[in-house]
Amino acid sequence: MSRDTRLFLFLAILLVLVAAGVIFLLLPRLEADNQSEPAGQIGYPSDTVRARVVEVLETGESTVGNLPQEYSILRVEVVEGRWQAQQFEITYGLNQITPSGFDFRTGDEVLITVGQNADRVLSAFFTDFIRIRPLLWLFATFVIFIVLISGWKGVRALLGMAFSLLVIFTYIIPNILQGDDPVLVSILGAFVLLSVTLYIVYGWTLKSHAAVVGTLIALVITGLLAGFFVNLTRLTGFESEEAMFLLQQSAVQINLQGLLLGGMLIGALGVLDDLVITQSSVVFEIRDTDPALSLGSLFWRAMRVGQDHVAATVNTLVLAYTGAALPMLLLFSLSGDSFGNLVNLEFIAVEIVRTLVGSLGLIAAVPITTGLASALAVYRTRLGRIEPYLGPEGGGHGHAH
Repeated sequence: MSRDTRLFLFLAILLVLVAAGVIFLLLPRLEADNQSEPAGQIGYPSDTVRARVVEVLETGESTVGNLPQEYSILRVEVVEGRWQAQQFEITYGLNQITPSGFDFRTGDEVLITVGQNADRVLSAFFTDFIRIRPLLWLFATFVIFIVLISGWKGVRALLGMAFSLLVIFTYIIPNILQGDDPVLVSILGAFVLLSVTLYIVYGWTLKSHAAVVGTLIALVITGLLAGFFVNLTRLTGFESEEAMFLLQQSAVQINLQGLLLGGMLIGALGVLDDLVITQSSVVFEIRDTDPALSLGSLFWRAMRVGQDHVAATVNTLVLAYTGAALPMLLLFSLSGDSFGNLVNLEFIAVEIVRTLVGSLGLIAAVPITTGLASALAVYRTRLGRIEPYLGPEGGGHGHAH
């Protein structure tokens, strides 16, 4: 067994152990994060807390909204917060439409909301299921398989993903909540996280340089297009309930139209990542196969690959946004309203603008990145570069969704 193989196996085992450690170290902390009492609460106090089912009192079938469904009456005990150790009787499926196939057993953990009225009488109702443990196991499975399948690139991809989350939660979100321009914050944050992750995964190579510069130019173009068409279609950013809650709970005035623009940029970022690094990799692969190709020939050969990639990527964007909005589309299909009326509704128009603007940004990224990569590939000797330009692992068609 070679030294590199032994080192890779060591790191793979180490990452598996780290993933398992994350589960056992973070699980108690995540499950206990509601134990502190909320400060400055307006109105009657209430908390969403974890509780354990101590007894299933009754099960049966009820009718809610002319739909028959199963119901359960449970006795639960609060396991955290100001009402710890108190027991409540809650119902599931008696007063609201609920999904079928979920039964309760003694020992199950759930989220409940406990509150008291003006007479200080306590009451509780079911809020949701607790999903922290299976989510952490899913994350551990993801870590194991990406390392086993992708090797060193999988390890670097995990580091890139961690850096992306770090930028989002420590720069983009806090600065928007402080009242900064969401568009500027999103462009700067998106460029930093994408450029750094590209270098982490693919190394300090000409391929990465072309992808990073192509990303910056495509992001600026996407931002300009998004701003133009958001204003042209008179989108306000008030299309969702989340936006209204944000205005009510934020201490500063947030530009919801700018937030909409920033969301469009970040939403297109993942696909843009895939597109630019793929085009850059294709250029250097073709150049490596035929070093005598001129700049024009290299560009147009790579563009033929880019045309196919753009077609597939645009379809991917459409399907992704359609899949996310599928329940809403079904609802409007049942309403019988005309298509012309539907597309004029803001929350429908937002998805259309988001899809088309993101697609235009991706289309622009292909010739830009291909041209940059072609120039670097042809003139790399003039730049004094002696590194393996296909990347630290000798090449490959890069994808980084």
